[in-house]
Amino acid sequence: MPIDAARAVAAEPRSAEIRWDHKDVQLYHLGIGAGVPAADPDELRYTLESRLQVLPSFATVAGAGMGMMGGLAAPGIDVDLASVLHGGQTVRLHRPIPVSGRAATAARVAAVYDKGKAAVIVLRSEAADDDGPLWTCDSQIFVRGEGGFGGERGPSQRAEPPAREPDRIEERRIREDQALLYRLSGDWNPLHADPEFAKRAGFDRPILHGLCTYGMTLKAVVDTLLDGDVTRVRSYATRFAGVVYPGETLRIRMWRENGSVRAAVAAADRDDAPVLADTVVEHS
Repeated sequence: MPIDAARAVAAEPRSAEIRWDHKDVQLYHLGIGAGVPAADPDELRYTLESRLQVLPSFATVAGAGMGMMGGLAAPGIDVDLASVLHGGQTVRLHRPIPVSGRAATAARVAAVYDKGKAAVIVLRSEAADDDGPLWTCDSQIFVRGEGGFGGERGPSQRAEPPAREPDRIEERRIREDQALLYRLSGDWNPLHADPEFAKRAGFDRPILHGLCTYGMTLKAVVDTLLDGDVTRVRSYATRFAGVVYPGETLRIRMWRENGSVRAAVAAADRDDAPVLADTVVEHS
């Protein structure tokens, strides 16, 4: 069997050193749509080095996303990447991410679950610098056709939004070149750029990276409900529920709760087709 769950979970973490500076942060922010309008003071905190702050979702691309790739290369994991889907993502912040830095990362398989027709691999990447822990990222990876091995089914976590009208609704237009810009932060999957590859994968045209939508949504929450202060974010979790195409518009519904914001994201151009579900931003 391509996945040996016991071997994968027992394997030693794969370690690496990553570095980033203000240019990496600015490129990431531009890749998730920051900088419009270009001279807006609220946007300059994402684009101008003298005012720069780091959106916590940057943790998913720091070091070109080596944490996830390290996990997929773990002993006991031998899967066809064409069968792999990114099912969910969580980032937990231990303290604000500096504008430039160097960190040691450790990536491992935290769990493997049997969902019947698919396996779910939980890849955990932890980063720390000389001052201590920075962040912990959990990526839930669905591998189609690799279930049925008799393992634990795992938790079924749902974070449904409140049964009331949203406190805020924001729309974010995705530029036609958004995926081309976002991929410069390290995700070179041709699914997001090559029309022929996208068609072979079953899509009419290249799709936007799920983690780009993830970053766009967090920015909308921070900018509208957290006073533009990225340091208030403690953790951010979501489940990827559908695809987005460049040129579409995201409709982001947000609900305030005590110490958190719940969100639901849909493709406004396709009758509010779900994009992100079970989305929670915990904050101070």
